[in-house]
Amino acid sequence: MRHVIFGGDGFVGRHLAKKLVADGEEVLVADIVKSELPHYAAARFVHCDVTDPASVAAVEIAPEDMVYNLSAKMLSPIQVRAKRHDFFYPVNYFGTENIIHAMDAAGARDLVHFTTDMIYGHTVTYPMTEEHPVSPLGEYGQSKLDTEILAAKWREKGMNISLFRPRLIIGPGRLGILEKLFKLIDHNLPVPMIGSGKNPYQFISVFDCAEAARLAWKAGVPNEAYNLGSINPPPVRKLLGDLIKHAGSKSILVPTPGWAVKRTLDLLDALNMPLMDPEQYLIADEECVLDVSKGGRQLGWVPQHRDEDMLIAAYSEYRNKLASGSGKVAPQAQPAE
Repeated sequence: MRHVIFGGDGFVGRHLAKKLVADGEEVLVADIVKSELPHYAAARFVHCDVTDPASVAAVEIAPEDMVYNLSAKMLSPIQVRAKRHDFFYPVNYFGTENIIHAMDAAGARDLVHFTTDMIYGHTVTYPMTEEHPVSPLGEYGQSKLDTEILAAKWREKGMNISLFRPRLIIGPGRLGILEKLFKLIDHNLPVPMIGSGKNPYQFISVFDCAEAARLAWKAGVPNEAYNLGSINPPPVRKLLGDLIKHAGSKSILVPTPGWAVKRTLDLLDALNMPLMDPEQYLIADEECVLDVSKGGRQLGWVPQHRDEDMLIAAYSEYRNKLASGSGKVAPQAQPAE
């Protein structure tokens, strides 16, 4: 048996591949890019564009293989409204469909697939379990929800598909929207919050995501969906305050009327000048916290990393890149959600 990881050179994929190689497993990474990663000494790489059915079909999948889909387009870089569907759907939906069709043709039945907590939309019940109503607020969340609907159809045909719904994934190698925050702090500028900052904000570590995928394989690939998030996330005010203190910055936190900021951002979005994606700012002052206990009960998965530590680690990496490079942070191939 092999582990075939589509998007395996990306943010979560590279950590999963490294983990499986360390376990002595045979790993095949299928991706559109190949980075200089040490585990490629033991893992095989094949070039694959998931938007191209022929490219996906050319990947050598065997009936007994374990397949993971970690390929995705996410909420960075920000897209104008008219371009969002064509930005997200080719990879997120049609790429998933191509992978499943290739698996079916090969007789492979086991798939781990990552979607997003953005399928939930506004908070209805707190904390959000996997049974929370789904109502995406934009094309990104909808593209991911549509893959869950696709997965349900293929489960009826005999496939085993474990779905993971992560919060904002952070860790080494990804900045995305966090880079804007870090620049404000570095320049001692005010840091505005949407709302009072009393609501909690939940991350999930890339390391915990990789471990969840591995445990789903170990558990036999249950036909279930699982939330992925930290435990006991702190309020936004404390999370950002701790980071400012760690950085030695003179930045201050500025609470704002959430409704007014959202209406302003709505207007900018309508004018094709988005500062954030609506799927980000429309829930920024809500208590969007995922209940992750199901993964613990069924997979033995328990997140190991605190939100405060993850954010500080991301900032430290950002500073290290500034210190070691040309004074600029290199663009991230796999930006944050």
